[in-house]
Amino acid sequence: MAQHENETLDVLLVGAGIMSATLAALLKELDPSMRLEVVESMSSGAAESSNPWNNAGTGHAGLCELNYTPQAADGTINIDKAVHINTQFEVSKQFWAHLVEKGTFASPKSFINPVPHLSFVQGQAGIEYLKKRFAALTGHHAFSSMEYSEDKATLARWMPLMMPGRAADEAIAATRVENGTDVNFGALTTSLLAHLVSQPNSTVTYSQKVTGLKRTGKGWAVTIKHNESGAEREVNARFVFLGAGGAALTLLQASGIEESKGYGGFPVSGQWLRCDNPEVVRQHDSKVYSQAAVGSPPMSVPHLDTRVVDGKKSLLFGPYAGFTTKFLKHGSFLDLPLSIRLGNIGPMLAVARDNMDLTRYLISEVRQSMEQRLDALRRFYPQAKPEDWRLEIAGQRVQIIKKDAKKGGVLQFGTELVASRDGSIAALLGASPGASVTVSIMLGLIERCFAEQARSEQWTSKLQEIFPAREKQLESDAALYREVSARCNERLQLVARQEVAEGVI
Repeated sequence: MAQHENETLDVLLVGAGIMSATLAALLKELDPSMRLEVVESMSSGAAESSNPWNNAGTGHAGLCELNYTPQAADGTINIDKAVHINTQFEVSKQFWAHLVEKGTFASPKSFINPVPHLSFVQGQAGIEYLKKRFAALTGHHAFSSMEYSEDKATLARWMPLMMPGRAADEAIAATRVENGTDVNFGALTTSLLAHLVSQPNSTVTYSQKVTGLKRTGKGWAVTIKHNESGAEREVNARFVFLGAGGAALTLLQASGIEESKGYGGFPVSGQWLRCDNPEVVRQHDSKVYSQAAVGSPPMSVPHLDTRVVDGKKSLLFGPYAGFTTKFLKHGSFLDLPLSIRLGNIGPMLAVARDNMDLTRYLISEVRQSMEQRLDALRRFYPQAKPEDWRLEIAGQRVQIIKKDAKKGGVLQFGTELVASRDGSIAALLGASPGASVTVSIMLGLIERCFAEQARSEQWTSKLQEIFPAREKQLESDAALYREVSARCNERLQLVARQEVAEGVI
C-alpha cells in the first residue's frame, strides 16, 4: 500500500523490531480499522537487537537467571523480580498462542522451541546461594517443577557436554527447569510484520529514516527521509511510538517533550563465541546460566546456550561485554556524544563518576584475546577446542541513565517506557529482558496512551479473549497459572498433547 505526502495516520511506529511489531499487531487486534505504519531505516525488519544472532534468544522467565534473584545482606533471597518476569513471559505466550490459533504463524516452531533452563554454580559459596534460591523459588507455583542437584551423575545427565574434564572433587551444583524455551525473536518479528502488511490500512516501509518530529494540534508531524533517493515526506500521526532500540533515546530527545529531559544512554556492546560443529552441538541441549563476575553488568552474566535458528541448532557462549559509542550495531560513533544535552549531562557525569569499576571491566573485556575468551568458556566446557568456536558480534544495548535526587544520576539495567503526559508519543528505552516481556510492556503502553479506548467494552472484551489471565492473577492464583500455561504450551507445541491431557506441565 503506497504512502502519500502528508498522509494522516492513527499510529506511526518507528523501528521494525519486536517492540513495534508487537504493538502494531496488538493494536490491529483491538481495532482492525486503525491506520498505521511501521517505518524502518534498515532494508529489512529485525535487523538490530531482534536479529537472532544479536541476542541470547532466552525466553526470559526467571528460571535460570541468577541476577533476577539477588541475595540480601542477611542471606535471604528476593524472588520478586523472577516471579514478575515469569508471569510477564506467560502473558507473552498467551498473545503468541492466540495468533497461532488464528493461523497467523505457519508453525510456532519457527520462533519458539522447548529448551531446558539451568543455573550452574561453582564453589561452596555458590552452592549455598543456589540452595537458598532453589528453596525460595520452589515455594512459588511458577517454579514448582525446578530440580536441584549436586550429584555428579545427575549433572552429567543434565549437562553432558560440561562435565568431562572436571576434577572429581570440584564443588558444583545446578538447578534445572525442563519447560524453558529458546525464542528466535527475529523470526517472530518477521512473522508479525508479514501479518501486518496482509491487513488493510497497515504498512511497513524500509530504508526510510525519521529526521524530524514536530508537535501538532492533535498529534505529531513526522518528517521521513528515504535513505537512497533523499526524498522527504511528512506524515501526520495521532500517536507515535519510538521503538528503535538504541536510537529511541535520540528520537525521544528530538521530540522535545518535558518527560524526555534528564535521560541519557550508556551503550554496551557484546560478543559471543559460536559453535556449529554438530558433534559438539548435539551434546548440549539447554541454556545454562551462571553468576556474573564482580563489577560486570547484568547483561554479561555468562551462559552456554542452545540456539535454534531457522531449524538448525548451534551453541553460543558469552556474552563478552565491550564498549563503543554507537547506539546501534549499524549506528554511528557520534551517537553517544550527540546525545549529550544540558538536561542530561549532570546525570551522565554522575554515572561516570560512580561506575569506574564498570568502565574498567568493559575496557578489560574489549582487550581480551581469543585464548582468554576460551578460558572463560572452559569454566563451563572444560574440553572446548579453539577450532570449534568463532567470534560473533552481538547487538548493542543502550542502558538507561536517569536523574536521581541523591546521586545526581543512576545507571539502570532493564527497560523503561517514557511517554508524554497527553499520551501522544512514547519511547521504550533500555535492554534485557525486553524482548521476552514485550507484550506486557506494550499492554502497559496501550493502557497509558490509549486509556479511553482501553476502557471501552470492545477493547476490554477483546483483551480478555486474548489474555485470560494477566500478571497479578498469574502471580497469586496457582490453579489459574497452571491452566493458562498448559493451554499456551499446547498451542505453542512446547509439550506433547498427551502430557497436557494428563496434566503434566
